[in-house]
Parts: sequence; structure tokens; C-alpha cells
Amino acid sequence: MIRRMSGPSLSQDANRRPRVVIVGCGFGGLEAARRFEGCDVEVTVVDKTNHHLFQPLLYQVATAGLAAPSIAAPVRVLFRKQPNVTSLLGEVIRIDAAAREVGLADGTRLPYDHLIVAAGSTHSYFGNDAWSRHAPGLKTLADAFEIRRRILLSFESAELETDPARRRALLTFAVIGAGPTGVEMAGTLAEIARHTLQGEFRRIDPSSAAVLLIEGGPRVLQAMPESLSGRAMEQLEKLGVQVRLNARVTAIDASGIDVQSPGSAAADASTVAASGRIDCHCVIWAAGVAASPLGRLLAQATGAETDRAGRVKVQPDLSLPGHPEISVVGDLALAMSHRTGKPPTPVPGVSPAAKQMGRAAAANILRRSAGKETLPFRYRDYGNLATIGRNSAVVDLDTPAGPWRFSGRMAWLFWLFAHLYFLIGFRNRLVVLMDWASAYWSFQRYARVVSDVEGKPES
Repeated sequence: MIRRMSGPSLSQDANRRPRVVIVGCGFGGLEAARRFEGCDVEVTVVDKTNHHLFQPLLYQVATAGLAAPSIAAPVRVLFRKQPNVTSLLGEVIRIDAAAREVGLADGTRLPYDHLIVAAGSTHSYFGNDAWSRHAPGLKTLADAFEIRRRILLSFESAELETDPARRRALLTFAVIGAGPTGVEMAGTLAEIARHTLQGEFRRIDPSSAAVLLIEGGPRVLQAMPESLSGRAMEQLEKLGVQVRLNARVTAIDASGIDVQSPGSAAADASTVAASGRIDCHCVIWAAGVAASPLGRLLAQATGAETDRAGRVKVQPDLSLPGHPEISVVGDLALAMSHRTGKPPTPVPGVSPAAKQMGRAAAANILRRSAGKETLPFRYRDYGNLATIGRNSAVVDLDTPAGPWRFSGRMAWLFWLFAHLYFLIGFRNRLVVLMDWASAYWSFQRYARVVSDVEGKPES
């Protein structure tokens, strides 16, 4: 058992079962803790929030398609039937590798025999952190609530606005970054404007809203094959999304964004220019991610190397050089994937990879405790999915028979059932399925409640 000691410090009594501390209860941390079920170890899971979040569906909370409890589960509920796991709500601010101790913001100290760091990632504004005030990213429930507030209040403000130029700016939505999150967000925004809000306003036509998807590269969904990227582009344009490729955002403020696009021509008054100033009041950032700041803290404590994104370079077994008792998993880890006939590539920061890393790190801790050699991590790439809108998605699967790529309605159904399957808990699956069925037949999104508690409008 773990008990509180003076200091304050959390320690362990004389039974001396191996003490495992897991920092973060995202996909990697959760899978690692579950792997220890029934094992003779004492596990402590520390997270800044009291819930595990199913991030692939977070954009649906931001766009009022799902309520927050549908994609989140209390950490304590998840481990209620796993008596060797203790859950703590706290923020890790110190790692003492020499003393094998983790320090929390409230002064609590957690000694460990083995440490798994699964702190995940955060937003990256490529050195322009001041943009975060005007262009929130999407990583937490708080982010989702703020984005939902901005989207809905833009329509409400446009209903009150009498100046045509200001109204047009209020009805212009810019999503920066055309990865899966950006594509899904832009497609859903277009559906909200053209279907969900139909007939609800008297002074504006919501379907006149301009939804922009701005990407600095040459195509959307660049991690997917060009054929699927092209299909995604077609489906986005069919929904009414205005896609701007090879467009670089150079400034973001409260009234809009500045975009540079080589060789672009000025657009007429009915469209949004591909380059230059774009007046808009709702900007969503989906262009970049960086590893949790805990990565640099860990590097300082252990001498480990980090890349430019702050990811910690790990050994093949996911441990740190010179510190086999410390493992790093998920978005925070720079691990290499080795595929036959291909050069090593970094393991992508996706949920399946985090889950696999969490299980592998836990298994290696058990092997090490038993005096056995650890095994190198082998990433199994199952492919990529991205939904674009109603009956629209793209799927790229890696199967033993070869790649399986398809798009359209069948891809959308595959995406839907895959996400239902991986949701945490039967209740969440049932609620999400019912909400999706209702939204499909009615075009409505009922999680459209905002309050001042969720944020304040920009001045």
C-alpha cells in the first residue's frame, strides 16, 4: 500500500512490491496501467485532469455534436476494479532521476522503482505563442468548450450586426492546418452552417458562412496517399469548404489573419482571397503540435536528447539511455519504426501507437522485474482514418493482403464503427451511437449550450 509520509511524501510499506509511477492517463498511460492488472506491482497514475479523454472525437464536442461526458471517463472509475492502482490528481513539476522521485505542484513526492512518462502533447504555434489567444487549438475539453463558444457566438453576433463587412467577418471561419483534425473540423463547420442552423435565424443566412481550410503544404491529409488526399479535397469542396493550399499564415489577431500564398491572385468581393488579409473572428488552430513541456524537464533530469518538437529520444525498448527504469511513451516519445525494406521512421503521434507503446513499456517493466531482458518495441501501423462530413470519409488500411484504400459512404461507416469500438465504456458507446443517429436523421446538434463560465469573448 502507498501511504502519506511527512514532507509530504507518498511511500510504500515493507512489502516492497515494485512501485510504478505513470505520469498521464491518456491512451498510453491508460494502457500501461491496465497491463499491470493482477500483477504484483504497486501502480500510481498521476494526471492533471480527473478524466481520460477520447481525443479523436474531441472535435465533435467543439462543434456541438456530442456532450463532453460522451467521450470522457473518470480515471477513478476506470481503475475501480484494479486494486493495485492508485489515482492521483496533480501536476508533475519535478523529476529527480537520481533519487527516483517525482514531485507534484502541491509538494507531494512520489518515489518510484519504475517510471512511465506519458504526458502527451500540446499546441505548437511555431514560435508565435501570442496567436494562441486568437486561435485556440484542440487538445482538452476546455479547448473544445472555448471553440464551441466562439463558433456559436459568431453566428449570434452576426444576427445582431448591421454593417455588411463586419457581418461577413463574423460569418468567416478559418481552420489552420489540413491534417485529420483540421479536415474534420472544417467539414463539420460547413455542415453546421448549411444544415444544422437552417431556419433558426431571421436576419442572416447561416449557409452564407465562409469556411476556410488553410494548409501550408501542397495537399490536405499529407500523411495519406495522394489518391485519398485528392478524394478528401473533392469531398471538402463539395461541402462548400474553401481550401487554400501552399498558404502560410503570417499573422493572427482579434480581427483576422494574414496569409501568404505564392502566385495567388486577388479574389472578387464574393469570395475570400487566397492571399493577403482575411477578416474573420473565429480562427481554429490545427497546424502543429509539440511535446508536453515535461519532456524537456525529463531531458534535464536524465541527460536524454530531445528533437525540435520536444519529443524525448528513447531506446528500442522505450527506456532512456542510462536510465532503464524510466520509459517514455505516446506523443512524448521519439521512437523509431522499423519496416522491412524501408528506412526507419518516427512512430507517428496517433492513439494506436500510444496504446501499443503503453502496453510494451509495462510488459518490459514486468520482464525487468523478473530478471529477463527487455524486448524492442515494434509498432504495428493499422492505417489512417479521417471523416470529412456526412457520408464522407477516407480510409487507408494496412492489411496482410496489402493496402486497402477507399472513400465515401463506406469509409464513413467504417470510421463511425471503428470509433464506437474504441470508445471507453458501454454507456459512452450507446450514448454516442444514439446522438449520431439522431444527428444523421435530423441534422441537429443538441450540445449547443454556451455560458460565460466557458470563456470570455475577445475584446
